[in-house]
Amino acid sequence: QVELVESGGGLVQAGGSLRLSCAASGSISSINHLGWFRQAPGKQRELVASISNGGATIYAASVKGRFTISRDNAKNTMSLQIIGLKPEDTGVYYCTDLPHVGSWGQGTQVTVSS
Repeated sequence: QVELVESGGGLVQAGGSLRLSCAASGSISSINHLGWFRQAPGKQRELVASISNGGATIYAASVKGRFTISRDNAKNTMSLQIIGLKPEDTGVYYCTDLPHVGSWGQGTQVTVSS
């Protein structure tokens, strides 16, 4: 079981940028799909971006054009580049393999001030 650990969150002003990182404890080359989830305060966790081993990406409508997911199998890492941050992007971001099974990691907090 590969453990994924998120980092890179912070407090930013609306319109700003962040790059979230996800480091794996082992090889991710055999993981077909990886994704980033977001849980906003008082809301359910939602999948905002996913990427296949071949690099195919899918984004939630609310983040399309502002979020870019990428993975580096050689470095066992995944990233989420975010530009044009909005207050509604505030939440805890989690990286995971897909489909997600079991417990969640600690996540990384993103707070966007207006």
